Amino acid sequence: MDPLSAHTPMMQQYLRIKAEHPDTLLLYRMGDFYELFYADAQRAAQLLDITLTRRGESAGQPIPMAGIPVHTLESYLARLLKKGEAVAICEQTGEVGVGKGPVQREVVRIVTPGTISEEALLDAREVNLIVALCPGASNSDPGAVGLGILEFASGRFSVTEVAAGEPLAAELARLSPVECLVPEGLGAGLPDGQRFPDWHFDPVSARRVLTAHFGTRDLAGFGCDDLPLGLAAAGALLAYVQTRYRGELGHITGLRREMRGDTLQLDAATRQNLELNRTLSGRREGSLIALLDCSRTAMGSRLLSRWLNQPLRDREGIRRRHGVVQELLDGGQHRGLRRHLSGFADCERIISRIALGSARPRDLAALLHGLQRLPELHAGLPGEDTSALLAEIRDRLAPRAELAHLLDRALEEQPPLRLSDGGVIRPGFDPELDRLRGLQADADQFLRELEVREREATGLAQLRVAYNRVHGYYIEIARSLSDRVPARFVRRQTLKNAERYTTEELKQFEDEILSARDRALNLERELFERLLGSLRETIATLREFSDAVAELDVFCALADSAERLDWACPVMPAEPGILIEAGRHPVVEAALREPFVPNDVRLDPETRRLLVITGPNMGGKSTYMRQTALIVILACMGSFIPARNARIGPVDRIFTRIGASDDLASGRSTFMVEMTEAANILHNAGPESLVLMDEIGRGTSTFDGLALALACAERLARHNRSLTLFATHYFELTTLAERQRGVANVHTDAIEHRDTVVFLHQVQEGPANQSYGLQVAALAGVPAAVLKRARAHLAELEARALAAGEQPQLGLFTQAPPPPDPGPGESLLAELRELNPDELTPREALDALYRLREKL
Repeated sequence: MDPLSAHTPMMQQYLRIKAEHPDTLLLYRMGDFYELFYADAQRAAQLLDITLTRRGESAGQPIPMAGIPVHTLESYLARLLKKGEAVAICEQTGEVGVGKGPVQREVVRIVTPGTISEEALLDAREVNLIVALCPGASNSDPGAVGLGILEFASGRFSVTEVAAGEPLAAELARLSPVECLVPEGLGAGLPDGQRFPDWHFDPVSARRVLTAHFGTRDLAGFGCDDLPLGLAAAGALLAYVQTRYRGELGHITGLRREMRGDTLQLDAATRQNLELNRTLSGRREGSLIALLDCSRTAMGSRLLSRWLNQPLRDREGIRRRHGVVQELLDGGQHRGLRRHLSGFADCERIISRIALGSARPRDLAALLHGLQRLPELHAGLPGEDTSALLAEIRDRLAPRAELAHLLDRALEEQPPLRLSDGGVIRPGFDPELDRLRGLQADADQFLRELEVREREATGLAQLRVAYNRVHGYYIEIARSLSDRVPARFVRRQTLKNAERYTTEELKQFEDEILSARDRALNLERELFERLLGSLRETIATLREFSDAVAELDVFCALADSAERLDWACPVMPAEPGILIEAGRHPVVEAALREPFVPNDVRLDPETRRLLVITGPNMGGKSTYMRQTALIVILACMGSFIPARNARIGPVDRIFTRIGASDDLASGRSTFMVEMTEAANILHNAGPESLVLMDEIGRGTSTFDGLALALACAERLARHNRSLTLFATHYFELTTLAERQRGVANVHTDAIEHRDTVVFLHQVQEGPANQSYGLQVAALAGVPAAVLKRARAHLAELEARALAAGEQPQLGLFTQAPPPPDPGPGESLLAELRELNPDELTPREALDALYRLREKL
């Protein structure tokens, strides 16, 4: 017996469809609403704050229901996708009233966070990625992991392989995917994500999916044949997207190999510590990308983000980018070009929607607007005597007059949002559409003439001809005059005070007009589809100009930043080392109201590869370290830098160990996180790596911490030989410069003024001699009584150390070297000199005498 037989026919249909999509919210189309039932309704009501109701019964039980209007679908989808939900959209695909039982329905698409292209569902300036991971053959030792990477909204599809563990974590931190696909038999070392059957990750099956989609015999043309795990991941990812989108994926036209060796590598901790895309609190505002992104277009903004997150290592490629920025600045063309770029549509994503067949009328109108502005952009670029890179951009921005003319002829200047509303195709584009529209335009005149004729024929002056959407066209006469209605009038509706009729002439007119309206809408839809078809044949040239617009926008934004923020062009020599003169932290400088204090950095692999940085808290050590890394990243991405000038030698990786945080979810304390990050640096940093280490060892006891900090610094200087900035409060580390070639001391300076401290934020040569810890505590508002007690404890600790013949363990805590211990005779003489007998009472004089005697 069918277990669904107790349910109503409609609920049987719903439950069968829902059984095929158990892990998604099913939006079931019923007229003008999408309905959710049972557990889906309860969940949607909670997620969307919509009303949960119970209407009707099925199988003897009330049915929990929640619904959303069809026209609000995108706004509710956006909210669900932000919460990480997958949504199956079930539409009515059959004709109402045809056959027995409920109208035919089927799921036409499964919407997930990584498989969306609609403008309303996407953040225009964010790259929206879905990633698939394929581990090596052995779960116990997966070795390499293949990655398939797809930006669905643009069709950018790429593949790579990385080692499991930290390199994979670093790559995922760079990509920051909204959806991650993993095999059901999850491999060791992979993050959890959306599970997909293992057989999709089989290399043979994956290659079959890829070759079928691209229409190729093999994948040799994509240069990825030596990445079997990467191709397995890419094939599984494409299969997953095909099952979700359920339409032609014509916008995915190629597979690109990502070469990790071509870019400056940054691990997850480094990206977080340097606040490239988000601040430590998770906000975009206050990050480097927020400062840097003054792009005029959404596609330019996304490309700028890609450049920032994948700085180049190729020196010549970096120099070419710097050359374009300099050229735009020298001629000042970037200002005019930015005006032309302002308001430019997101052509990259529009072109993808054209390829997918989901473009709307306003998408094509926006594309036309972009095509019409190409001549201005092309003319605004420098002439023939220009760099090869800028000349290439100019060539790709050549006007597409034929395409612009086609769209201009076809489209209304301001088409409606939906094709079903009509009025999309411009008059004069198609004669038959003009004729059908003419019939509708002439309808009002015909009805006025008919009304006049019928009044004269019947003698009923109150007779009127009207229309409504329910009953169509009708003749209305007061009920009191119904006895004077001629026999040729056929009654259609009786109202309280009126009767409504039709005639053969009016019925024939209605059939023709309504038919013309429907035929016009159908023809308009057909013409629009033909227009999309014509554009799909030009996808390659459309993408060429779209990519060029994005690239030009990035260069203009970089030129604007350089001009507005007073940044300089760095020199990128082949010789190793970093020399920065008057460097500044770009984000901190932008946030300050007073001038930023610039500082120099000099790192040389032979004589000055590790700087031990000492100085007080809040003195600027962390800012100094971070600005050095950010200047290197900006230089390598092709940007000018916040410095007077700089020479940035080859850098392959940047590592940071900055800040204190725990990872309670993984059971790791603050100190464990610190040591894990330090271990990663010590294992992987090389001679061309830039390393920032701040306050290593502070999470444990003083002696343990000092020993660890000293050992880490020695390892970096002797074994890794990395270019390193090593900030510490352990003054003992400053002696490393005396014992190890390539180590030097620098410090941040401050001065005391009365009971407070003034931080100069200047980095000077040599070690610091003070920490000003108690003064900083006072600035933070620590109660005076606590500070007084701390000073007493400090004096006691130092006195004990001196009594034992030792120096204080943390020399930076002392404000000055303690005076030598005076002998007993000198002490008595000093006390006697301080006594004034003329000011002592007899009792005070006697007490002083006894006190001096006891000290003998």
